[in-house]
Formats: sequence, C-alpha cells, structure tokens
Amino acid sequence: MSTSDNSSYFSSSFTLGILGGGQLGKMLLYETRKWDIATRVMDPSKDAPCRLSCNEFVQGDLMDYQAVYEFGKNLDVLTIEIENVNIEALEKLEEEGVRVFPTPRELRLIQNKITQKLFYVDHGIPTADFSRFAYTSEIQESINHGGLNLPFVWKSAQFGYDGQGVKIIREVSDLKNLPNVECLAEELIPFKTELAVIVARSANGSSVNYPVVEMEFHPEANQVEYVLCPARIEDHIARKAIKTALKVSEELQHIGLLAVEMFQTKDDEVLVNEVAPRPHNSGHYSIEASFTNQFEQHLRCILGLPLGNTESKVAGVMVNLVGAEGYEGEVFYENIEQILRLKGVTPHIYGKTLTRPFRKMGHVTIVNEDMQEARKIAAEVKQTINVISKQKV
Repeated sequence: MSTSDNSSYFSSSFTLGILGGGQLGKMLLYETRKWDIATRVMDPSKDAPCRLSCNEFVQGDLMDYQAVYEFGKNLDVLTIEIENVNIEALEKLEEEGVRVFPTPRELRLIQNKITQKLFYVDHGIPTADFSRFAYTSEIQESINHGGLNLPFVWKSAQFGYDGQGVKIIREVSDLKNLPNVECLAEELIPFKTELAVIVARSANGSSVNYPVVEMEFHPEANQVEYVLCPARIEDHIARKAIKTALKVSEELQHIGLLAVEMFQTKDDEVLVNEVAPRPHNSGHYSIEASFTNQFEQHLRCILGLPLGNTESKVAGVMVNLVGAEGYEGEVFYENIEQILRLKGVTPHIYGKTLTRPFRKMGHVTIVNEDMQEARKIAAEVKQTINVISKQKV
C-alpha cells in the first residue's frame, strides 16, 4: 500500500498492529476507533487493557522471536507501545515488506541505555557524564580505586521502565541487592527542573514539536507525579530545550513520536536524560489540552498523513494515578466522584483490575486558562483520590 494512497487506511482491509496492550495502546486505540482503522494487538497478559478495544487481540510474549514474527507477518504497519520487544523479528518483518515504526534500527539503539548515551556523545548532544560496566559487581572495585565517585545514578542498560532499573547510589551499601547486569553509572545532576519535548516526525519527512512540559517526580518511586504544559520556565530555556530535542530527532531520523526527557541544570544548561520512541506519559495532557493529541499525532506520523497542530488550547496539568503504598489486590478508586465535581477535571482509568504500590493505574488531566489554578486543582486531585484495594499488603 502506497503512503500516497492515504484514503485506503480508513474503513478498509488495512490493518495496523500494536506490540503491547497497556494503557498507551489503549489510548492509541481511541484514535483508531475514531478513524475506523482496523487493529491487531499482542500482549503477554490475557487481561491487557487493549483487549476490548482492538479488532483482534493476541496473547503472546513480546520478546519471543516466533511470536512477534507470526503476529506481524500479515500486517500493513506495525508499531509499539513499549520498547522491550524482539528486534530480530522486527528486522525480519521489515525485510519482508511490513512497515515497522519506530524502525528496528532506532529501537536497537534506544533499547540499550548505553548505546543510547554513546549516540548522544557521538552526535554532540549534551548529556550527563557516565561510565559503562558489563556487570553491576564491577562498580565497587571502580569506587575503591577512585575511578568512580559517589553519589551517582545506577541504571540498568536494558528493560528499565517507570522507575524500575534506576537507583541513586549515595553509599556503597546502596549497591546491595541490585541485579548483576550490564549497566551504567551516571553523574548525579543537581538540576532545577526536569523537562520534556515530544517531537513528531512523519514517514514523509516533515516534523513538528509540542511545547516544553515540566515534570514533577515522586521522590521515592522515581515516577512522574505531575506534568505541566506549558513548563514554568523562561523563554530562552524553552527555546534551548526545543532546539536540543529537534537535534536528537534530526540525528536519530525517527518516524513517529519521540519523547526527549531533559534536565535543566542549576547553570541553565539543558542535558538529555533519555528518549522514548512512542507516545509518552509526558504527552497525556494533550488529550484534553492540545489541538492534536499525541496519540492521533502518532498515527499521522506512521501513516504518512499531514501532521496536526501541536499548540495547546489551554494550560494542562496531568496527575498520574498510581497504586497507594500498603495496598495490593482488586482496585478501588476512592473518592473519584469528588474529583469529578472539580472544574476542568477528566480522569482516565487504564483498565487494570489489580493494583499494587506505585503501579500506574490511570491519570487525571486538569485544564484551565490559568496554569497556577490548574496546578492548584491538580494538587487537590492528588490529595483526594486514592488508588487502593480492600486488601492491605
């Protein structure tokens, strides 16, 4: 199917495949339903949130070569909602004519945090200094011989997500119980703010970017608690962040969405932390606040359609809903009816029936003409709603 024959995507035999059936896939399916694009989804869990919204659901291991290959071989376009997928199978599918976005080349580079960091260094993209280790057990020897100074950030090279695979090491004892895997030790940056910019790049080469967002993190879980758009930063910092994100996009030559997470340092430098080649938590606000939300934009990118307007209609704040500490079991959203009474509040429930501490269960968007008011309401939402269960840990 030619990308110039765009009308054939809609209400046709064209089929889009999605690897991963979690909340990102579920929100992408809102848009495929809107446009009547047929979809097939694969996820390891029979209870995946996507199972009810796609045209066909397949249960399978995303890291298994044969499962991914069999899933993808009769698709027109294949995309992902999680990076941890079998790349060899994607390469074979691409060879056989399936259009895969992000490309296997891009995924192979990004899937490993060490190759990702080396890419930044090789292309003159500012990032925190780091050291590579084949195994976590090698780190203590490096500290003992003065090759590495405390504190630093330990990151697993692969399979980290949502605060997993990342730990701040302030004392040698903090290394205890970490998995003995390929990893990096990264300079601990004393930053002012964590920022992100989503760049959308089409199969036809055109690109646009969303405004800079500001991210506030939970101090223990290393998960985003709030995303604010626009970021509360000076214009010259915003311009620098956008310029940096566009450089990453240009050098990577990705197709689809690219979320570029960055640090604004105490000296107002902008350093790239890491990237994600897919719809991202930092763009969830766009469903209510933007002219074109990130999920529709991703479809526009991978199908070679005209890119949409990335401007915001109003200020937006996103609050992540995660499982409360001390609870595990069948989920209950305590006080959800109270937040529904608040102005500009829209909850999104992901469809995960079981909660556990810090598991992402949903998010709430607050829109308002005034950012300060939106942030105030967001704090009220955070304090009011509780993601709990009848069973305590």
